[in-house]
Amino acid sequence: MTLSIPPSHSPCSPSLAKGFVLAAPHSGSGKTTLSIGLMRALKRRGFDISPAKVGPDYIDPQFHEVASGTPSFNLDGWAMGAETLNSLGSAMSRDNSLCVVEGVMGLFDGAVKPGVLGHGATCEIAKFFKLPVILVVDCAGMGQSVAALVKGFAEFDKDVHIAGVILNKLGSLRHVTMMEQALDQIGMPVVGAIPRFDEMVLPSRHLGLVQATESSETDAQIDRIADHVEAHISVDRIAGIASSFTLDDFCPSEGIPPLGQHIAVAEDDAFRFFYPHLKRGWSEAQANLSFFSPLNDEAPDESADAIYLPGGYPELHAGRLAASDNFMKGLRTAACEGKVIYGECGGYMTLGSGLVDKDGVRHQMADLLPLETSFAKRKLHLGYRHVKRADGKVFRGHEFHYASIAREEGEALYEDVDGSSRYGLQKNTVSGSFVHLIDAA
Repeated sequence: MTLSIPPSHSPCSPSLAKGFVLAAPHSGSGKTTLSIGLMRALKRRGFDISPAKVGPDYIDPQFHEVASGTPSFNLDGWAMGAETLNSLGSAMSRDNSLCVVEGVMGLFDGAVKPGVLGHGATCEIAKFFKLPVILVVDCAGMGQSVAALVKGFAEFDKDVHIAGVILNKLGSLRHVTMMEQALDQIGMPVVGAIPRFDEMVLPSRHLGLVQATESSETDAQIDRIADHVEAHISVDRIAGIASSFTLDDFCPSEGIPPLGQHIAVAEDDAFRFFYPHLKRGWSEAQANLSFFSPLNDEAPDESADAIYLPGGYPELHAGRLAASDNFMKGLRTAACEGKVIYGECGGYMTLGSGLVDKDGVRHQMADLLPLETSFAKRKLHLGYRHVKRADGKVFRGHEFHYASIAREEGEALYEDVDGSSRYGLQKNTVSGSFVHLIDAA
């Protein structure tokens, strides 16, 4: 079944920095697979793609990078200040020609704040950069009601410009015709019509998609998705919808300061959640970054004055980590030497005394913090965090994990700005928490 749509515009010039936002009425509409398919299809046409993801997501940007060949920034209206957003927008529009921004959840779904709708939502980023929105609609089980749905989204906020619709998960040519005729009644362009396709489903686990680096088939699967996208979407027409980034005058943001002058960063399938904007910020602050793999039993560089263990999936590799003697010895030696060691989420668990996996088996960890965590009974912890350190520094971040805390003793690293909760631990020069820091508040 071929549901292709002829192009009505030529691609924007690769010399121009333009962009668009791919959004949806709700989660599960197909934004991620369509985003990576579009990125690969546009790259095939010679565009230099600059990808981005709205919100505090680590895994979708990994797929963006594989699809486009360029690291994907997170853009977060709740956690990032205007200076940080402008700085990232400037980096995207300076270095690349076409910015493809994947939204999060529904277009207007954001953090709960009395009197404010859409705080931290995709609509906020679209308005901040004045980018057009292409709405991805899950058409399974839907007919002409699509017109009422799309009209509601298009008129809900006059500052959000929905420039076109991609119809997804269609069942037949008759289904397509019905949808197109309904949307024609409200004057909304249809720029793509995608039939159901098994390859559009990416493998997932408890924190979302399986990481792009974990399968040797990722690149080939993205190619198959791009083939499907090119057959059923007017790729050139979508490129023609893109508009120029709008940036305000701004001063560079301090962001999250680097941990040291030479930071050894753990990086492998157990520790992969390192925000690209944080990596960029530390490099621009003249910090030297070196990388090591705990899963390959590599110790952090002895010349480093700081060690960063980012989040990831240590619970899936707990036995292997516990047996990584060089890695554990390297952490303990660095702690004895007074070097700064900081862990976030999975990294925080690794700095504790022990980790119990989903089967109830306890694995010895670094024992640098009085912390025991367990996945024997999963409990979801999810949400934005606004935290303050003892020295008065205030940060915004995000927490998303299923670990339970069996023991957490000693001095807390952070507390909520309202003093209602405590997060993490610090002991001498070793510290960490389940909060992933995004920006200085």
